[in-house]
Amino acid sequence: MPIRKKKRPDDLSVSLPQTVRNTSNPFGILDGYVPLSDTQTKLYYALREAVPVIDAAIFKLVRLIGSFELVCSEQGLQSTVDRFLNTVPVNGGRYGVSSFIASYFEQLLTCGTSIGEMITDPSGRLTALYNAPLENVELKRSEDGFGTDIYLSGPGGSSRVQYPDLILLSVLNPDPGSVKGNSLLKGLPFVSSVLMKIINTVGLNWERVGNVRFAVTYKPQNDSVDRAYAKERAMQVAGEWGEAMRPGAGVRDFVTVGDVSIKVIGADNQILDSEVPVRQLMEQIVAKTGLPPFMLGLQWSSTERMSSQQADVLTSELEYYRGILSPVILRIGNMFLRSHGFGGELEVRWNDITLQDQVELGRARLYNAQAEALENQKAEERNVKA
Repeated sequence: MPIRKKKRPDDLSVSLPQTVRNTSNPFGILDGYVPLSDTQTKLYYALREAVPVIDAAIFKLVRLIGSFELVCSEQGLQSTVDRFLNTVPVNGGRYGVSSFIASYFEQLLTCGTSIGEMITDPSGRLTALYNAPLENVELKRSEDGFGTDIYLSGPGGSSRVQYPDLILLSVLNPDPGSVKGNSLLKGLPFVSSVLMKIINTVGLNWERVGNVRFAVTYKPQNDSVDRAYAKERAMQVAGEWGEAMRPGAGVRDFVTVGDVSIKVIGADNQILDSEVPVRQLMEQIVAKTGLPPFMLGLQWSSTERMSSQQADVLTSELEYYRGILSPVILRIGNMFLRSHGFGGELEVRWNDITLQDQVELGRARLYNAQAEALENQKAEERNVKA
């Protein structure tokens, strides 16, 4: 009796994910396109403009991500790679891969999805980099249910890009099954709207109460003549008072006859203290960015400084972002080498993240040197005894 060979797990071949929804609707393709520039994206850019702390946090993260270099396995090509890294045109007005990555990372944090393109000359050599606006691009799940197809949106519909290998796409914290990512600012619109209401109300209250307004009241006497000319006298008092308070008129005395009282409107009212609610809302915003408050100019404590725990947490955040950007940088470098007919392998090396004070770093080096000296001394003593 022939023995049936048991099928091993490595013999299994899956051409597409089994959890992808399959629809037989002939018009289902209309639901497959995902525009990247939606109302939510416009809202995030409006938040950056309305709340300066959010805008400052985005740029602070872009600065903190640090610099990098591409190390080539072929020593003779290292100078060529460095020259390309520093001189490649970006968006027609900037130069260097670092400039491209800065704009790319800023778009990724704000929108959750970032699009870039490698520009080639007629011979196919990489010559420039371009950060694409999201309103020009739409995404669609590939037919295999796993990849992502990139389409160019236009008035006549969407058309697939001709050279998808030249497109750079990164997403931040995507939802399961989604082709686009989530913005770092997700969850902040509600908190920011409450904060803006408080700030706007404070401005209105200061405009009403801070810009002092007066109530001038003329009370006629009991005689018939005074009551008969009450309107004319009130108009005369109003005219003289307006002339005395006219901007640029200088300090002038107001003299009147009769029972006239002058009071400041709103003098008895107090503006609500906004420090506590504003700080509570700002804490929510700062917590979403992952940055310590003092890095954004918020001195909530007179002795506030970055602790080693905060530095470790922030370093892990930056390392996570570096992990998203490193494949993009590697693709750009490999495209440059292959398009110019060069060989070799590239490696992305980021500079060390330095968040601690220089004094603390110097003290740590001193302690390490002292510990090493003590260990060497003990080792010499043991050798002498032996």
